[in-house]
Amino acid sequence: MNTPHDSAPDPVSDRVGGPVPDGFEHTTVTANGITLHAVIGGSGAPVLLLHGRPQTWRAWRHVMPILAEHGYRVIAPDLRGLGDSTRAPGGYDKDTQAEDMRALLHRLGITGEVRLVGHDIGGMVAFAYARRHPQEVARLALVELALPGFGLERAMNPATGGSFHFGLFMTPEVPELLLDGTENAFLTWWFNRLAHVTAAFPPEEITAVTASYTGREALRASFGHYRTLLQDGRMNQAWAESGAHLPMPVLAVGGEHNAGTRLAEALRPIAPHLSAAVIKDSGHFVPDEHPEDFARQLIAFLT
Repeated sequence: MNTPHDSAPDPVSDRVGGPVPDGFEHTTVTANGITLHAVIGGSGAPVLLLHGRPQTWRAWRHVMPILAEHGYRVIAPDLRGLGDSTRAPGGYDKDTQAEDMRALLHRLGITGEVRLVGHDIGGMVAFAYARRHPQEVARLALVELALPGFGLERAMNPATGGSFHFGLFMTPEVPELLLDGTENAFLTWWFNRLAHVTAAFPPEEITAVTASYTGREALRASFGHYRTLLQDGRMNQAWAESGAHLPMPVLAVGGEHNAGTRLAEALRPIAPHLSAAVIKDSGHFVPDEHPEDFARQLIAFLT
């Protein structure tokens, strides 16, 4: 695999994300002023996989080999502040993170069209990338999220049936104070609450995830992704109000027991080339809970 002169291929497996799938390797690059870690493998058209919170590149570990076997070069980074990427003091708005990912690709020598796949927070970053650089995105797949400016604000409001955690995570300092020292217990509760196939998150997997979210600084960086959500929504709304839309094919994926078709319904006004898929018997963590079913839908869309 060709890597740029300032990247650092690293085959060791003792990073916080754990060992990589066969045929993949760790790579670290300097991009957009920070250090970004990614796991890369395969050859062919590039596919960028962007994870959500509270996960790292490991969210895609079951899907990555399947995509590589089908002729794709797979790039699965850790988002800013998470995993082995820099715990930056700021820059967690999704537009800045889109530029993180674009700079990462350029450092890897990828300057043409890319296929973007984003889950949860990673889907927000993928959307910002497609909004800002539509000519560089061949296809966009968004998985299990409510998009800022297009439904997230309602999902954030407990008074209308939304989830409590948005307000908690967006509050400066408080969630770090509350969760410092109880990260594993909280994440165990979290995955059991949002996954339908809870067997996808045995204790050893939650322990592996917890390694990336332990301590005040790690928690602060992770909550940084939430503390820009209102700003992210304003940026997306302003873009839509200008009459813009997504010109590329877009796939909206929901788990049967979580987002379902809500994401697709929210995207219809701005994505004229939209298709939708619902993964049966899945909760929020589709790539973990039903990786083969998800990969089948994804490959059919990406091809």
